[in-house]
Amino acid sequence: MNIMSEAVTEKAVDAAIKETAIKMRGTDVSVFYGEKQALFDVNLDVRRNNVTALIGPSGCGKSTYLRCLNRMNDTIDICRVTGNITLDGEDIYDPKIDVVELRARVGMVFQKPNPFPKSIYENIIYGPRIHGQVSTRAEMDEIVESSLRKAAIWEEVKDRLQEPGTGLSGGQQQRLCIARAIAVSPEVILMDEPCSALDPIATAKVEELIDELRVNFTIVIVTHSMQQAARVSQRT
Repeated sequence: MNIMSEAVTEKAVDAAIKETAIKMRGTDVSVFYGEKQALFDVNLDVRRNNVTALIGPSGCGKSTYLRCLNRMNDTIDICRVTGNITLDGEDIYDPKIDVVELRARVGMVFQKPNPFPKSIYENIIYGPRIHGQVSTRAEMDEIVESSLRKAAIWEEVKDRLQEPGTGLSGGQQQRLCIARAIAVSPEVILMDEPCSALDPIATAKVEELIDELRVNFTIVIVTHSMQQAARVSQRT
């Protein structure tokens, strides 16, 4: 093989490595609410097992773009999305895509903690149950413990699993919601200002958790805080 051929091969390998590092890709994404355009031709690559932070002033479209990544905007009748968004190279807006399955693969944690009005245990197992991921009590127990451990809240609630999730503190509720998202084994976790309603101590715990979670998940987070983006993300 001559030098030129070797160089071409190396470039092809480098390109392939870079491409596999991309978990989600948005190309020329625009969003309209009726006649009003909220986003204009956004291009963004989300790297696998990285935390990508979306930051900007209120009303600039951060949360709107985040909701595009698992098609939450589909629930808004007047919302229309153009452009292309892929997950592992597959167009998530293809009519053949099962949106319920997509949202299991791309989970979401909202700005305000929103535990279900159920026990801590039922909050966690609800998703795996409706997605048909569990069939025995032993499997359910394993998922509940594993998810709560990954969300760094197991030790705080392991003796309270049958108590209401709404009885937890704000920071605990948000970590419960993160555990609930983890329980269905998503590939990507979207976080829409997950610390905005939390005190500094609870915020620090969630930020530490985000850094731990990226080992197993790809994370996209919306934040107003440049300092928080610098602390938790690999790309802003």
